[in-house]
Amino acid sequence: MYKWKKWPIKYIYKKDFPKQLKEIKNCPEKLFYRGEWNNNIFEKSLAIVGSRRMSRYGQEVIGKFMPYLVSNNITIISGFMYGIDTESHLQCLEYGGKTVAVLGGGLNILTPAENDGLYTKILENNGLVISEYDSGFQPTLWSFPQRNRIVSGLATTGILVVEAGIKSGSLITARIAREQGKNVFAVPGQINNSIAGGTNYLIKNSLAKMTTEIEDVLGSKQLMVQEDLFISNDPIEREILNGLKIEPLSIDEICIKNNLNITQANSKITIMALNNLVFEENGKIYIKK
Repeated sequence: MYKWKKWPIKYIYKKDFPKQLKEIKNCPEKLFYRGEWNNNIFEKSLAIVGSRRMSRYGQEVIGKFMPYLVSNNITIISGFMYGIDTESHLQCLEYGGKTVAVLGGGLNILTPAENDGLYTKILENNGLVISEYDSGFQPTLWSFPQRNRIVSGLATTGILVVEAGIKSGSLITARIAREQGKNVFAVPGQINNSIAGGTNYLIKNSLAKMTTEIEDVLGSKQLMVQEDLFISNDPIEREILNGLKIEPLSIDEICIKNNLNITQANSKITIMALNNLVFEENGKIYIKK
């Protein structure tokens, strides 16, 4: 527990910040950080923000985009809180990418407590954990919105809002990003889902670009697609994956659709799960990539 404390707290002054951060309104004069600061990590960077009450849909959206973001060397910046923030950090690390967490409190204050392991993983994988506050500063209601200007300010590609309620702090980040002249991308959601109200509002009012494909964020000309890293070469596994792209399936349904017996299906699913292609929940198999 608290392995991250073995990384010393350092600081960097405004004159050494990456260019895009220096230009924001109310730019901090100094930032505290753990890790090894190198401005190159921010040359291609995207902030991902969203609801703390992440749905399965939000998780799947991140899973759809993250392989391509990492393969294009995009650093993922987020706020380290529950839900979309945590999932963005975790999936970025899972795919071998670099991620930066901007805290709403001091670097010695673990919020949320469940992210103890994540804090360490970010540092072990050459990422950064950043705060403008002294190491023992306890986060407050105002410090989280305040840190959002740094989350968006560090991003060069823009910010992606995955899920957000109509009164979500993510909409504050989106507004700040627009004021900073950054691109704002928003993923549409179901109209009867409260945590899609904010993203749908941004899209409806032309405050964000509707985002349904990774090309919407990176552009087709710049996109380096490395699908072979993320799909199976086994023809039966490919068929199973194609079915799961449409909807999650039970083992029995996979057997029927792919003309397999239960032993064959279980063997394939076990291998695919070990290769991080699928996962099982409540009796259904879901595609992960």
